[in-house]
Amino acid sequence: MRTFDLAPLYRNTVGFDRMAAMLDRAMTAESGTQTYPPYNIEKTGDDSYRITVAAAGFSDADLNVESREGQLVITGKKAPRSDEDAARILHRGIAERGFERRFHLADHVTISGAHLENGLLHVDLVREVPEALKPRTIQIATGDAAKTIEADAS
Repeated sequence: MRTFDLAPLYRNTVGFDRMAAMLDRAMTAESGTQTYPPYNIEKTGDDSYRITVAAAGFSDADLNVESREGQLVITGKKAPRSDEDAARILHRGIAERGFERRFHLADHVTISGAHLENGLLHVDLVREVPEALKPRTIQIATGDAAKTIEADAS
């Protein structure tokens, strides 16, 4: 009884599709929490972040990092082993199963780079706020300055 149908919300709202989709994702995430592969999120500067995903056993050819619809999507798909290689393995403790990990990015956050090092995939993110949206200081003129400007104009 922990699931709710948000279909009426989608039909009756205009412009709030993103909010309804976020609620829907939050409720489905509770029931099926994904734990593979593990990851870290760290703040590396005022406007820079790094997501580190443990991708042991994956090469750079097996991994895909892309940005779509305000999300960072990291997928890993390992090529299947040949029958001969599978016959020689006595114990398989390293998970090589495919995965897809999604991270929702805030506004104006872009991916600046990604690299694989020692089995860890590092994805660097930067928040670049456009100049038009940055706060700016407006100087307040005093009554004397306004009179001076009027006197110069005449």
